[in-house]
Amino acid sequence: MKRRTFLQSSAALAAVPLLRNTPPGAALALGASQAPLRVNGARLNGWLAKFDSVGRTPTGINRVGYSDADLAGRAFTLDLFREAGLNPRIDTAGNILGRLDGTDRSLKPILIGSHVDSVTDGGNFDGPVGSFGAIEVARSLREQNVRLRHPLEVVVWTNEEGGTVGSRSAIGHITPADLDKVARSGKTIREGIGLVGGNVAKLSEAERKKGDLACYMELHIEQGGLLEKAGLQIGVVEGIVGLRWFEVTITGFANHAGTTPMDQRQDAMLAAAKFAVAVNEAVRGVPGRTVATIGRMVVSPNTTNVIPGQVVLTVDLRDLDAAKITHFTDRFAQIGQEIGTATKTTFDIKQSVDTAPAISDPKVMAWIDGAAAALGFTRQRMPSGAGHDAQEMSRIAPMAMIFVPSVGGISHSPKEFTKPEDVVNGADVLLNAVIAADRAST
Repeated sequence: MKRRTFLQSSAALAAVPLLRNTPPGAALALGASQAPLRVNGARLNGWLAKFDSVGRTPTGINRVGYSDADLAGRAFTLDLFREAGLNPRIDTAGNILGRLDGTDRSLKPILIGSHVDSVTDGGNFDGPVGSFGAIEVARSLREQNVRLRHPLEVVVWTNEEGGTVGSRSAIGHITPADLDKVARSGKTIREGIGLVGGNVAKLSEAERKKGDLACYMELHIEQGGLLEKAGLQIGVVEGIVGLRWFEVTITGFANHAGTTPMDQRQDAMLAAAKFAVAVNEAVRGVPGRTVATIGRMVVSPNTTNVIPGQVVLTVDLRDLDAAKITHFTDRFAQIGQEIGTATKTTFDIKQSVDTAPAISDPKVMAWIDGAAAALGFTRQRMPSGAGHDAQEMSRIAPMAMIFVPSVGGISHSPKEFTKPEDVVNGADVLLNAVIAADRAST
């Protein structure tokens, strides 16, 4: 961390109010005191425990976007907003928003939040930890009579798991074609937005422009096992990895499995197998954090006694470094050409998704880092290998994320779990990072 950034962060945290020196009923001036604030951790974990039954099925949590369970989850969340005194509203994209006014009307709002929808057969912590943590931060500020200079806005994004629909709408990146896509609930995005209280005819009213926000912070479970393995309490997210998906069609020649000699085959499956191994070896052979996954493979004609004539497979490539993504894009094409020549097959590689890395803002990371230090938490800088609403918000505002450990590194699973004390640690960091941001930003 640069010395100037560290000093700014430390100075901001030094302004956190010392509650025991404050007369009852008096609003706290964020001036000259030291002790970090704390959220009501028992209340926050109580919300999560109650929420676990919403969308719970024998196979996991199923609050997919625009489903009945998603609607029930949103109703639960709206009640939490009201209890916190946030007077919630639903914007035209279907996002839930609440606001605490600041003392200076000229300042831009600080935005915090996450989502409450789930994947199919998922868990109860991916999304709700950050959403309920943000609501608890706002409620704790009110209850402890802390007035920020900036307005504080809490957001619960709609249908994050279906493609960051709410946050992409907020930055104006939803197209008519996107609205016609069918969500896992069976409803189109267009239908779903209307169902949750939005209005696609006025979608532009939900948009935020660059410069509209002071910053965006999101608390989230790690969804991986790095923090737990290292025995650390907090991850300060350096950025969200860029993503490229490829569809690779390998064409050989389907022929009889018994009568075609081995040296005369054009076996598309053999070529696919060689390609899968080569991709793995290429990525593992270069130092860094690149990951590549071949997750789907369709073989044709997929018959026991026929040499495969075609294989269509997918490649998922991710890294925080855009140059690494470009490098491996070129390398995979070269590997396909080499294997095609050796196996007498052809490779056709088409790029289907391309998302640029979302790099965290150094100042926001410093506020989070400083908050964790003031609270005495162990921590590390780390990338996010999964996508989040924060990556969309990074296009228009300074952004960073707070990670807390996932037990066993498990997520998108009924076995997903984050310990109650880690949930509270993350919310405490978010609370004090908000105060640091309020003191330091304009």
